[in-house]
Amino acid sequence: MRILLVEDDKETSAYLRAGLQEEGFLVTCAFNGREGLFLASTSDFDLLIVDRMLPQLDGLSLVRTLRSGHVETPVLFLTTMSGVDDRVTGLNAGGDDYLVKPFAFSELVARVNALLRRPRGLSEQTLYRVADLELDLISRSVKRAGVEITLQAREYRLLEYLMRHAGEVVTRTMLLEKVWDYHFDPQTNVVESQLSRLRNKIDRGFPHELIHTIRGAGYTLRAPS
Repeated sequence: MRILLVEDDKETSAYLRAGLQEEGFLVTCAFNGREGLFLASTSDFDLLIVDRMLPQLDGLSLVRTLRSGHVETPVLFLTTMSGVDDRVTGLNAGGDDYLVKPFAFSELVARVNALLRRPRGLSEQTLYRVADLELDLISRSVKRAGVEITLQAREYRLLEYLMRHAGEVVTRTMLLEKVWDYHFDPQTNVVESQLSRLRNKIDRGFPHELIHTIRGAGYTLRAPS
């Protein structure tokens, strides 16, 4: 699940990003309203977390602009403005939930999960299957042949990306950008080592391998032919 965090305080942003990534989310950060609006309008996110008081474009204006452009991504407002009128204004601007600073991180995660459980229309896919492998985005569970498989957060994100692109060849660069949020080559074997661990959990002990290396091209997850 991909989250866009629009928060101008870099210390708060770093703290929230680290915590949410530990929970298994892929987090992109924006530090002002215009940057947040651009990213929310041009990229596919499952949830937006938006501070109300932002430089260049405030959070309310950001969300109103998105809603006027028919962007329906759920929005959780973060703010120090705790009055009833403030909360009503935020919800009327197009927010789906409203959390007042300071807050407990556990409450933030609970609200994020609650928003992600809400249906977003008939076209929103939340369950992926390839052969006997199943990934459920709502329960964040993975099963193969009915057997539940426990994955670490990064392994889950890697499998989610491969499942979303099942049958396609994905390159190392694509995985670095979409799973690790790296826009540079770290010159390490991070992709290869994580794929090796994922293969051990997904393929070992089953009659058919689903994750394949395409020499000179990348990787693919596909059903047996």
